[in-house]
Amino acid sequence: MVSEKLAIDKKFPWKAPTPKFSLRTTLVVPFVLQIFAAVGLVGYLSFKSGQQSVNDVASQLRREVSNRIKQNLDNYLKTPYLIHQVNFDALELKQIDLQNLSILERHFWKQIHQFPDIGFIGYASDQGEMLGMERLDNGLIEINLMENSSPTNLGIYTTDLQGNRINRRKIIPNFINSKRPWYQKAVQSKKATWSDIFIYQGTPRPAISAVVPVYDRAGQIQGVLFNDFLLSLISDFLKTLKIGNSGQTFIIERSGMLVASSTEKPFFIKNPESNELEQIPQRLSAVDSRDPIVQATTKHLLSRFKNFNKISTEEPLDFAVNNHRYFAQVSPFKDRYGLDWLIVVVVPESDFMGQIESNTRKTIILSLVALIVAIVLGILSARWISRPIFRITQASESIASGNLDQHVNESHRIVEIKKLANSFNSMAGQLKESFETLEDKVEERTAELDRANQAISALNQRLKNENIRMSAELDILQQMQQLILPKPTELAAIEDLDIAGFMESASEVGGDYYDVLCTNGVVTICIGDVTGHGLESGILMVMTQAAVRTLQEMQESDPVRFLDTLNRTIYKNVQRMNSDKNMTLALLNYADSIISISGQHEETLVVRKGGQIQRIDTIDLGFPLGLEEDISKLISHVLVELGPGDGVVLYTDGIPEARNMHKKFYGIERLCEVVSQNWHLSAEQIKEATIDDLRRFIGEQKVFDDITLLVLKQQGNIVHNL
Repeated sequence: MVSEKLAIDKKFPWKAPTPKFSLRTTLVVPFVLQIFAAVGLVGYLSFKSGQQSVNDVASQLRREVSNRIKQNLDNYLKTPYLIHQVNFDALELKQIDLQNLSILERHFWKQIHQFPDIGFIGYASDQGEMLGMERLDNGLIEINLMENSSPTNLGIYTTDLQGNRINRRKIIPNFINSKRPWYQKAVQSKKATWSDIFIYQGTPRPAISAVVPVYDRAGQIQGVLFNDFLLSLISDFLKTLKIGNSGQTFIIERSGMLVASSTEKPFFIKNPESNELEQIPQRLSAVDSRDPIVQATTKHLLSRFKNFNKISTEEPLDFAVNNHRYFAQVSPFKDRYGLDWLIVVVVPESDFMGQIESNTRKTIILSLVALIVAIVLGILSARWISRPIFRITQASESIASGNLDQHVNESHRIVEIKKLANSFNSMAGQLKESFETLEDKVEERTAELDRANQAISALNQRLKNENIRMSAELDILQQMQQLILPKPTELAAIEDLDIAGFMESASEVGGDYYDVLCTNGVVTICIGDVTGHGLESGILMVMTQAAVRTLQEMQESDPVRFLDTLNRTIYKNVQRMNSDKNMTLALLNYADSIISISGQHEETLVVRKGGQIQRIDTIDLGFPLGLEEDISKLISHVLVELGPGDGVVLYTDGIPEARNMHKKFYGIERLCEVVSQNWHLSAEQIKEATIDDLRRFIGEQKVFDDITLLVLKQQGNIVHNL
């Protein structure tokens, strides 16, 4: 061994010797390095986890708040259109009349008390009349009334607690319904919609009107029903939301104008261009908001998206204001009546970082303490583990040198080391015994392998012979199936009908069957499908053909007796075969342009001259053959008259259930479409077009079922002797 090592060293002098370490060093050094790496990684991951936690919590909070706002907006904004629905129902039930203002006045009085979120409920007619109930800030209700007797003069009336008018407090001149923006929008939309947001005069309150046009039976506009929803209710709801410690939310239009806000800062101001006596409130854009966070968030949105109309999905974002980081999320909100707002939720990072930074410091301190303790325990554990392993190593070296009589102490508290020592002692004893009996065992195993090889060779020869025999039998049966199919000359000899057939098996022997027989001017057509494939299915198919031929030659024309006799024959033969096979079979008899259809099978397609297809379901025309001995009560039939150019298409389930590489089925609808498009052709051409389309659909996918198609087309200019 020493001489070989010297030779290798001389041959490859550039190869340095691989450094070697003791087990104790190998256990201690990697362990200590792992602890150092673990502590550093824990510190780093703790820091990154803190940041990720902030992002995750902020993201979850933003989503939850946005979803909650959307849900409440849906609930709030349903109320105005619920009122419209109630009013339209009342109109339909003739409980109110838009021409009778006194009844309408009592109706609106009750409604505005039932819906405290609504600031105004009213109706403006196309003739210039207007009636409405307005809720004031103090909760009192005033009546707005304009009658034909005083057109364009809107009177404001105070009321008592019963809704009776007390006195006319004010007159608004030149009030023309058709010139009001909300009226014009309802007429232009021709459906329920929202007006633009406006601010009430007097006590400034932002609101939006739900308007819906009313038409008479001739489709002429009668007027507009409207009610005002107070947007301050949305702001009040936003103020109740708990968004971290100091987060806030606001809603804006696509134009950037504020709709509602969770802050106390107003989002409308007095118009500086109006005089002091007629100062009209003016809405604020979010960019001009008095709240610095709302203003900064809006500017960041504009800098990122350039235009609020480009925001179509929920968009999370973060930005900094005065070196303070903020998390925000903007979510579109739309309804079926034309609202298109943006919900913005803003949360400062400082709401989350305090506790996370404290936890990070504690984690680092605990990691350092754990590092020191782990290093000490690692050194002690390495010494304790390495001692018994060192003794096993010495015993192994003794065995390698030829001294097989070795034994190590098996007493140790570590279960794995104890098992290792026990296994070593057992292995040493077995090794000693193996050297003594090795030659005998080799000879014994060699003889056993030789005998097994001879048995396998004999079995392979038997299997080969059996496969050859079965293949020959299947070939014969397949040839028999093909031989009993109707020949083209037979089909061509049938008068009045143009017939083409196709059958292809999915395996050596298929279970599909079709036949066309003509006796004394009556054409009998059969098509069937035996369950499964292989030898039994093929035998049952041949058996069915023979029975059908016999019944046809006996001129059995009653479909009930025909199918019942055929079923009894098949049933008894299947019982004798101890088989569970059965088959579906459709029986068609054609004579004098009338075709009789009976038996349960796939749908029968009756195709008219122009390509129109009638699908006849055969589920109630029979029962599968071979399942029950007596099915006579289950057999029925339908009669169909065929004109020149009409015909019938029969098929087995291998066509509609054929699948392509994408696992999609060919389907009966596609079969009908191909047949209809090619019906102007001959039966042979229709068959070829259908099979070609099926093969293109299947592509390289394996065919799992037999495919059979039969096309019968009545030729033109047929005259029958009555």
